[in-house]
Amino acid sequence: MTSPRVRLILASASPARLRTLQHAGVEPTVVVSDVDEDLVVSGALERFGPLEPAQVALLLARAKAEAVAFGERLGDVVLGCDSVLEFDGQVHGKPDDAAEAVARWRRMRGRKGVLHTGHWIVDERDPRDGGSNATVGATASTVVHFAKLTDEEITAYVATGEPLRVAGAFTIDGIGGPFISAIEGDHHNVVGLSLPLLRELLDDIGVAWFDVVTSHQR
Repeated sequence: MTSPRVRLILASASPARLRTLQHAGVEPTVVVSDVDEDLVVSGALERFGPLEPAQVALLLARAKAEAVAFGERLGDVVLGCDSVLEFDGQVHGKPDDAAEAVARWRRMRGRKGVLHTGHWIVDERDPRDGGSNATVGATASTVVHFAKLTDEEITAYVATGEPLRVAGAFTIDGIGGPFISAIEGDHHNVVGLSLPLLRELLDDIGVAWFDVVTSHQR
């Protein structure tokens, strides 16, 4: 296996995002940002006023990508991502505790929400080596239909700890998979990273998809 032509830096601690990329043949270098998400959002609200849920996801994705790109100066392509759930007109990230996760699931069961994932890319490659010095981003949104769980199922699911670790208090690629009855849109996006959107963003900065894919997958 040889190295990809362009090294992708993933500015996220999410194991699900890493697995999604790996399953698609991309082996990114993970560099986790130290962004204070609450501070970023409160600062944007103070400066710009109310934000749409999709804007919150993109704002946080950009903050993470830029924190790693401008802090580490790695000279590669940096990808930041962040996901939020839009439900009943409100933005939901990870629940603060088990009680909040239970209450949220009791509201969500049998209904639907929209999972927004912001993607932001910073191209730090030297222009002499084909770099663009561009910074681009976009948000992918997927409608998620939640199954009609019983109180007992909700309590048991929250007790696994999984809902406390993920935006929206659910996953589709783990224990919570049986509790998602349908989706409308890119299923990768529900995991936290839209591969089709990533491909488009890479194309925007002049990077072909197979430039970031390792040779054993070609």
